[in-house]
Amino acid sequence: MTWQAWATVVVIATAMALFASEKVRIDLVALMTLAVLVILGIVSPVEALSGFSNEATVTVAAMFALSLGIERSGALEPLSRLLMKIRQPWLLTLAVMLVIAPLGAFIKNIALVATFLPLVLRVCQRTHTSPARVLMPMAYAAQMGGVCTLIGTSSNLLADSLAQKQGLLPIGVFEMTPLGAVLGVAGIVYLMLVGRWLLPAHIDTQLPEELEIGKYVTELELTADSPLIGKMIADAQLGEKFGVYPLELLRGERRMWSPRSQQLAAGDVLLVRGDWDKIEEFRRGAKLRNAPELHYAHGDERPRVLTEMIVAPGSSIEGRRFLESGIGWRYNATLLAIHRRGVVLRDKLSDVSLAVGDVLMVLVDEDSMSKLRGEEAFIVLTEREDAHRTPRKALVAVAIMAAVVLISGMHWLPIPIAAICGATAMALTGCFGRKDVYEGIDWKIIILLGAILPLGLAIEKTGLSTTVVQLGMGLVGDHGPLAALLMIYLLTALLTELMGHNPSVVLMVGIAVSVAHAVHADARPFVVAVAFAAATSFATPVGYPTNTMVYYAGGYRFTDFMKVGIPLILMFCALSMWLIPHFWPFHPLQ
Repeated sequence: MTWQAWATVVVIATAMALFASEKVRIDLVALMTLAVLVILGIVSPVEALSGFSNEATVTVAAMFALSLGIERSGALEPLSRLLMKIRQPWLLTLAVMLVIAPLGAFIKNIALVATFLPLVLRVCQRTHTSPARVLMPMAYAAQMGGVCTLIGTSSNLLADSLAQKQGLLPIGVFEMTPLGAVLGVAGIVYLMLVGRWLLPAHIDTQLPEELEIGKYVTELELTADSPLIGKMIADAQLGEKFGVYPLELLRGERRMWSPRSQQLAAGDVLLVRGDWDKIEEFRRGAKLRNAPELHYAHGDERPRVLTEMIVAPGSSIEGRRFLESGIGWRYNATLLAIHRRGVVLRDKLSDVSLAVGDVLMVLVDEDSMSKLRGEEAFIVLTEREDAHRTPRKALVAVAIMAAVVLISGMHWLPIPIAAICGATAMALTGCFGRKDVYEGIDWKIIILLGAILPLGLAIEKTGLSTTVVQLGMGLVGDHGPLAALLMIYLLTALLTELMGHNPSVVLMVGIAVSVAHAVHADARPFVVAVAFAAATSFATPVGYPTNTMVYYAGGYRFTDFMKVGIPLILMFCALSMWLIPHFWPFHPLQ
């Protein structure tokens, strides 16, 4: 191989490691990859920018807007109210999957899960069902639905766009529907008959007034009449009496890292950790005040409510402090506590940089709750209200989405143009506000797509794809196109779990087409295999955003996804090896 090919290998390996580690945002990893490829001269500046004008990138941005219109217009509210009537846990799981899967074919999966997550948590609380029995199947159903149409997920659009650059004909909007429907039905049957026995049986995850997501960290200030004044923290036995554990003592600007030996005084602030109801019991009994509320609240007497919310995947406030997010002054919101899975926070709340999956306990003006539920940065874990939503807007949004699907499906307009026209129509008819569309688009995904696409060009230009194909064919041997198809599917599935669905598509489409040519088969079934393997990421909580959302909200362990997801992936793989050649023959008749 040439030095450019070796350099591309190093770039890919580094990007994969960064994607898998999640220590750097995915859009920044893509931009870093793009910058290195240009600096090394592997791709030209024109080629480097070509990803941002790619049809897939434009279409995904427009589909984000269309999904936002469906969500904000209240079109999903009737389904939500229907689910609220279900009392049987197994029936709730089945109903959620049967609702989510068809909708996932046309609506952004993250928006779907964000809409139904608070509802499912509330129903689980009322029926005494562990949310872990329902949330993972819900996330999986969203993925199963997304793969059923070309516009259901960004990786499908990306695979089609890259395949066209390889000389293949465009994939139809509903061309993948027969295979996706069969896999979806098989997946739902598996989750109901087998997966339910692999899911955790008892995980307590309920809403703030009854239970809590986990161990929160908060700040409590000693008042002048607190019985703790003059005592040492060790003598107060907070853990034994209240189940609350002191982490740090803040006295003015001083931070005392070993607080147990310190004598408490009025005005001291304790950084404590515990379940929220125990923290509240301790606060009342010891006559303490919520320090964040004291310092940051506006001081008026407007009605305020306690709410719990999760920092959503792709959130604009990831890596920023709560005060920097603007949530506080926009909604008169006061951050009272933070829970971060697997980590004991030891910084003041005002100094904590928020991360995806953080659960925040926030005090908010009651009048601001409806607006707060519209924030894309958070998922509010309470029932969603239908304030400011009218049946007319819901009908208009559904009609516009149906028109986009029909027009693009009948090839009257190219998909990107139809999607842009649909997004414009939703804006003009008031399905979402003027600023909502910019806030609702996940710009990280758009930047990721635009910046990562030139990596596929680098793989082709340097001859790296040819080398990979030769190595792969050495493993496949003379076992024919089906063995080669199996190799492509499994390799794509593995890469997806490591680095996400869109980067894996960029790496694999060109290789899949080359492998097809090497075994003298039509390339279309190989591209379809890449699309399906990338869009059905079940084995880890980080392979797909919907998995990440339910991972935090459902209190799962990493291994829970492996136990349920790996058999599901293998089942999908086996069915795909049987069905793909039937729907897309290796040697189609001319």
